[in-house]
This record gives sequence, structure tokens and C-alpha cells, in this order.
Amino acid sequence: MPKMKRSKALQKRVKVTATGKVKARKSGHSHLLSSKSGKHCRRLRGSLVIKGRYAYTFKRMLQEL
Repeated sequence: MPKMKRSKALQKRVKVTATGKVKARKSGHSHLLSSKSGKHCRRLRGSLVIKGRYAYTFKRMLQEL
């Protein structure tokens, strides 16, 4: 039976920190920024820590099985 592969799509979008937290970029900050207010654009900066069931699921998808 072949080895299970990790999700390459998720690996490009999400990073697991050394302490085990799941970090991702906030959505909506790539294009069409001229129609969004400056306050909205500032709020979209930085990264987001994913919590709860999504974090558990993402970690499972990223580990080598």
C-alpha cells in the first residue's frame, strides 16, 4: 500500500509554528484594494491564528501518514 501524502494545497497556504499553532494569511488582501477603505486594508495585514476544529483538521492534513 502506498504512503499517504500530505495536502500540498494546504501546505502552501498554512504554516504550523514551533508551538503547534496554525498560522494563515487573512483573505481579501490581494486585489481590488482601491475600493476598500484604509481601515479595512490595515485590518487585513498580518497573519491569523486558526483555532478550534479547523486547526486540528489542518494539522492532520499536513502530517505525513
